[in-house]
Amino acid sequence: MVCILDRNRLPEAMEIFRERSLLVSCISLGRGTAPPGALSYLGLRDSEKAVLFSTVSSETWSAVKKDFQRKLQIDVPGVGISFIIPLSAAGGPRELRFLMAGQQFEKGEESTMKETARELLLVICNQGYSETVMDAARAKGAAGGTIIHAQGTGTEQAERFLGISLASEKEMIFIVTKTAGRNDIMSAIMKNAGPDTEAKAVVFSLPVSDTAGLRLLDDEE
Repeated sequence: MVCILDRNRLPEAMEIFRERSLLVSCISLGRGTAPPGALSYLGLRDSEKAVLFSTVSSETWSAVKKDFQRKLQIDVPGVGISFIIPLSAAGGPRELRFLMAGQQFEKGEESTMKETARELLLVICNQGYSETVMDAARAKGAAGGTIIHAQGTGTEQAERFLGISLASEKEMIFIVTKTAGRNDIMSAIMKNAGPDTEAKAVVFSLPVSDTAGLRLLDDEE
């Protein structure tokens, strides 16, 4: 789940998360950058934004969505936007339990969307270890990644589910890769930068329905 709203509404959003005992994986900062009409319609006016990332079950999403509508009035143009993206795989069972933070869910088979050629790997690690993550990913064929600095939360849940203590300063690494090579890259990241290392990385993948700008990489392959 991704939630984007004005930074001054962040305390209200965090209160909803606390009431639902919901883990916020990372909080990052951003700014709305769409044309004025679109900004107003999407709730992304040109102002400082908070971006919250979390992993939710379908049941939790239904409840949180109602809270956003009732308490944040997120349906009112200019307030914000929240949406969900299907998660197709996680780095391991411990990491999945950590991400779900006690939510009830039924684990299915790792999956891909039909005819999806690429996936987005999202890695959350302690600050300063992004190159460790990227070295592991490149060794298995990843072309590159994008790093976002963020504030991590949920340290108590991490100790409960992963048996580790996490630093609050985080880095998020976005890696777009071919679906066929996803598992090899995820395994390499978990082996070289996972919870048993100083990087304390957690990785999961999201389906990508289409891409632009990757033709040269495809031609080289």
